[in-house]
Amino acid sequence: MNHPYSFSDCTSTQLEKIALTRFRALVNCLPKDCRIFREPWNCSTILCLDFASCPHKLDNIKLQDDQLLSACRELGLANAVIFRVGNKFRGMSGVTP
Repeated sequence: MNHPYSFSDCTSTQLEKIALTRFRALVNCLPKDCRIFREPWNCSTILCLDFASCPHKLDNIKLQDDQLLSACRELGLANAVIFRVGNKFRGMSGVTP
């Protein structure tokens, strides 16, 4: 299977963008205006989903946290998912081994 990216030519920033794009493709329930990024959290990394542009969609997505965590596990992105609306924390789901 050919990938559109050559990983030997990628920087860590490019790999991060590729992984987050793949995450969005795996989790097709996420609204396009939901911002996805990773950040350090204590000694780990978390995946942040920011619903500042679509706060009305947050509750529905939180119900689908199994799909989010499965995609995190598959791509090795994070140990937990944080739900935000701007700078306000709205929930968290953790990855179990």
